[in-house]
Amino acid sequence: MTQSHPRINKAVIPAAGLGTRFLPATKATPKEMLPVVDKPAIQYVVEEAVTAGLDDVLMITGRNKRPLEDHFDRNYELESALAAKGDTERLGRVQESQDLATMHYVRQGDPKGLGHAVLCAAPHVGQEPFAVLLGDDLIDPRDPLLQRMIDVQEQRGGSVIALMEVEPEQVHLYGCAAVEATEDGDVVKVTGLVEKPDPADAPSNYAIIGRYVLDPGIFDILRKTEPGRGGEIQLTDALQQLAEDEKAAGPVHGVVFKGRRYDTGDRGDFLRAIVRLACEREDLGPDFRAWLRRYVTEEM
Repeated sequence: MTQSHPRINKAVIPAAGLGTRFLPATKATPKEMLPVVDKPAIQYVVEEAVTAGLDDVLMITGRNKRPLEDHFDRNYELESALAAKGDTERLGRVQESQDLATMHYVRQGDPKGLGHAVLCAAPHVGQEPFAVLLGDDLIDPRDPLLQRMIDVQEQRGGSVIALMEVEPEQVHLYGCAAVEATEDGDVVKVTGLVEKPDPADAPSNYAIIGRYVLDPGIFDILRKTEPGRGGEIQLTDALQQLAEDEKAAGPVHGVVFKGRRYDTGDRGDFLRAIVRLACEREDLGPDFRAWLRRYVTEEM
């Protein structure tokens, strides 16, 4: 297809969750600020958006999320102390986060689900297509998923979701898509969506992961979407309506991702993400991998 659609430059990052799976660490610290090696998880997500050309970032926050704003703001006292010590390396790392993007914040208020969080972005987004990035999924920058999704949306219009093949027994952990093939090997047309189905009822093993590029028409759908699974307004339910009726806001397509993804959504996967990323770091990897080999050999 050669049809052209408006360029996307806005990203929305829902970050209002309570992080209950990580208690007590998240009692006073937002889950998004937990460090993955030496950067908070949320910074990886913002960096991904910026790398894809989205330098206008709206974060949907809630109570006790002020540290998110502070992290992407100036810290004059810390910067002055590092400058006085001549510690230019750490000073550069501190300043890196504040210069990443133009950051905006809005509070969700009531925790009514992902669909409601996305709806909170409507005044900022307006009538432009936009991206949604969930903080539980960290995508390796060597596998540019978001840029591919933006390209597909600009070519085909409508909305685009990220899909990943999972084992059938894992389908109940995700939203799941019914799909049809297209002429592009990594792109499918989405004909139906189900939020966390029983494996026996799942239309496929294509699971939705936390990246979306959405037509602004999704807002009208979300305003009319009733609470679904868990008593929350589900983004999946709104996308299901778009898949059923293309006249509402264009078709829904999926990009099938086969790259490196780090899941920080639960404690075990969070630890595995840290180990994998630390092993791949040039500054930490050699020593850490050597220690890890010794530990596995001698202690386990």
